[in-house]
Amino acid sequence: MKDIAPPPDADLLLGFDTSDDAAVYRLNDETAAVLTLDFFTPVVDDPYEFGAIAAANALSDVFAMGAKPLTALNILAFPCSLGTDVVGEVLRGGADKVAEAGAFVVGGHSIEDDEPKYGLSVFGTVHPDRIVRNGGALPGDALFYTKTIGSGLMNSAFRAGFEDDESMRPVIDSMMELNRAGAEAMASVHARAATDVTGFGLAGHLHEMLDASGVSAELFWDDLPLFEGAYGYSCDFCRPAKTFGIVEWARAFVEQGTLDDEEFENRMGVLCDPQTSGGLLVAVASEEADAFAEAFERAARRRPALIGRVGAGGAGKIRMR
Repeated sequence: MKDIAPPPDADLLLGFDTSDDAAVYRLNDETAAVLTLDFFTPVVDDPYEFGAIAAANALSDVFAMGAKPLTALNILAFPCSLGTDVVGEVLRGGADKVAEAGAFVVGGHSIEDDEPKYGLSVFGTVHPDRIVRNGGALPGDALFYTKTIGSGLMNSAFRAGFEDDESMRPVIDSMMELNRAGAEAMASVHARAATDVTGFGLAGHLHEMLDASGVSAELFWDDLPLFEGAYGYSCDFCRPAKTFGIVEWARAFVEQGTLDDEEFENRMGVLCDPQTSGGLLVAVASEEADAFAEAFERAARRRPALIGRVGAGGAGKIRMR
């Protein structure tokens, strides 16, 4: 990516050089543009819900930066055999979710493709001094997660016939949920660092945050908010195919400690589970942890999970308690 990175520009505040969730370009002293793009293949059967999930996922990158989304462009690929009614429902789901975020769909582009795909290119704004990056966590900071973990495992179980439409309802609702409440809570306390948890799983995205911050973390395993059954599916290796590669990568920075091999492997299947439209992972100064949790609860009507604590040294390393 360095070969195609843009030349240095004082107003390009975030670009290729970090693992942040979006690019940020300063327009003036008061306003910076936040730009991101995300799309994927269907993760649910219902076209409306697919559109809503894909839109929520794309909008999350803007929320993770502490920014406000303003406009979005549709990105759509589909086979003609799918029919305009199905495509219309996908677009309606996306448009409704963008409207819920307080933004507007202002256009887009579509192509014919054998495999359906949908997502958004999102434009938002933030004050240049209020950008929340994925680096900036300090030793002693509290680590919060704002949704439930295990959507990849649960979707794998559904495809295998172990879950049904009714039992998957909490998972689908979680994937459709905007991360606006987390962004509002971050703004109320000046969060130190944040990212949304998606394709690299909790372990991968936490590692990126810690590495960018030059710190380590202790993860509170017993306090992780898991979907019912997710840990059991990890133990049974009912996992997304992508998880196995993430686990191998994560062995370099997730410490086994005193766990036996079996328990470590079972936990890694959860920590490395790729999430679709996951929650925000937020580092907050310890003295502001209660204020963050209370602000999030006011907006989301539930408490965020305190899942760990930032430590000194060992940049990027994760220990489990």
